[in-house]
Amino acid sequence: MERVETSKNGMPVVGMVGGGQLARMTAQAAVALGQTLRVLAASAADPAAQVTPDVVVGDPDDGAALRALATGCSAVTFDHEGVPQEVLAPLAAAGIPLRPSPEALVHAQDKLVMRRRLSGMGLPVPAFAAVSEPADVAGFGAAHGWPVVLKAIRGGYDGRGVWFLPEPDDALVADLLERGTPLMVETAVPMTRELAASVARSPFGQAAAWPVVETLQVDGQCARVTSPAPGLGPDAAARIQELALRIAEELDVVGLMTVELFETAPGEVVVNELAMRPHNSGHWTIDGSLTSQFEQHLRAVLDYPLGSTAPVAPVAVMANVLGAAEEPGMSMDERLHHCFARFPDAKVHLYAKAGRPARKIGHVTVLGSSAETVRERAELAAGWLATATWADGWSAHADDPRKDS
Repeated sequence: MERVETSKNGMPVVGMVGGGQLARMTAQAAVALGQTLRVLAASAADPAAQVTPDVVVGDPDDGAALRALATGCSAVTFDHEGVPQEVLAPLAAAGIPLRPSPEALVHAQDKLVMRRRLSGMGLPVPAFAAVSEPADVAGFGAAHGWPVVLKAIRGGYDGRGVWFLPEPDDALVADLLERGTPLMVETAVPMTRELAASVARSPFGQAAAWPVVETLQVDGQCARVTSPAPGLGPDAAARIQELALRIAEELDVVGLMTVELFETAPGEVVVNELAMRPHNSGHWTIDGSLTSQFEQHLRAVLDYPLGSTAPVAPVAVMANVLGAAEEPGMSMDERLHHCFARFPDAKVHLYAKAGRPARKIGHVTVLGSSAETVRERAELAAGWLATATWADGWSAHADDPRKDS
């Protein structure tokens, strides 16, 4: 293992592969712990590279760039699962502390590996099969019923790499296979809503779980998160948390892990996806939990004792700020001004990303006691920041408490 150094103030250095908003918010959490997060960013303009002084510019597929990131780090972690196993393997063999390990991370990188492992553990997953030719999809649909869901085994996210097939589509399957896309097929789960369970685990084996949340997906992308999941009974919530904790333990995950779930009946779930990093469904924890997912991730990968996951309010709602179809004429600074005037309770987190349609450029969290009220305020604030229009027709200037009488 390479010599581990500390930062100038004697605190450990954590390296994170990726320079997006997850790394940016992790860097902000590191500041409170007296640390400096080192990031491997595609460019110096990446969101995380703008807020940390320790930046390695390079490609996550480049072993030399990863080694430059890792040299002197107490731990190396990830803000995405896109680093190939063949790149990670020699780093792990050299003793670089990758957290999670490649052996754990593969279950978040490869959907077929994940499905086989969870199925072998006896956990609830959709029926599934590998696809090597169009006949595999047609045969699966005939055996299990239509519609089916075709998935890219690696690389899909936010609805990308997923195709909903109400009937056989040999041409689509053949085209994807010819382009080198590894595929699997699974049953379309009849669900009532989507849930997510986030946990953290340290090398020591300590683990902690946040409340189970409800996630709302729009066009395959998370738009809103409500914590705790409305109407989910305490026994069902505890079973879901235990399921997530069991997965983290059996896969030997270190750091954050989120289990994305389909609820098929009250309290009954099927596992959809795994993520082994801070996750969009956990952004509410920055303002709504005693320990945010970003601080907890740092604690976990450094083997610090984990923090309390207790919520600080009865309800927290996080709404994503998505880039608009047309860039608003009002600047983001002006939009922020009016947002705060109307919603002084809104906590806004912007990612320093240029807006483009449906791109995540920030999020808003509102806390309170009424789920309906909190949800409305969070969505209105996020919608305004995205489009500079109020969904309820409110004038941007009407309720500014500082306006002249």
